Amino acid sequence: MNTVRCGCLALLLGGLAGCGGERDFSDLDTYMDEARLELPGPLEAVPTWASYPVFSYGAASLRSPFSPQVTTGEEGLLRGEPRGEPDRLRPRQHLERFSIEQFEMVGTMVGASGAYALLRGAGAVHRLKVGDYLGRNEGRVVSVSETRVEVVELVPDGQGAWLERPRSLSLNTHS
Repeated sequence: MNTVRCGCLALLLGGLAGCGGERDFSDLDTYMDEARLELPGPLEAVPTWASYPVFSYGAASLRSPFSPQVTTGEEGLLRGEPRGEPDRLRPRQHLERFSIEQFEMVGTMVGASGAYALLRGAGAVHRLKVGDYLGRNEGRVVSVSETRVEVVELVPDGQGAWLERPRSLSLNTHS
């Protein structure tokens, strides 16, 4: 065991002996001196960026660009009945959170209190009567028949006023 230790120690010392000695590093010193001369002066400070005000998107309640626009006449004027501003104090109904395009009429029900339309959308089938609200544009149900639900939406005309836009949902017989 001692001979193994002595052999390892001899190899280690022999390896370290090869690392010693005088070497000529003049070429490396010359290169480093030249490299130090080529360094630029002090670095520029990182510029400070002006912070911009936070932008909050306020058009979420406006008409979707993918839904049909209010029709225009030959004179370029909007058609529809001008109306006052929507009632902002009215409590919102559940189906006003969803776009009217998400709904399809799947049937009707007639009860003692009147006719109801059955609309599928927003993950369920909903029962609506005349006077209920539907869609993001203040859509109010104005009539319910066996094959159609008539809704009047309140849309901005782009000039600060509001227009009533009629919409209808027809019965989907294939659902």
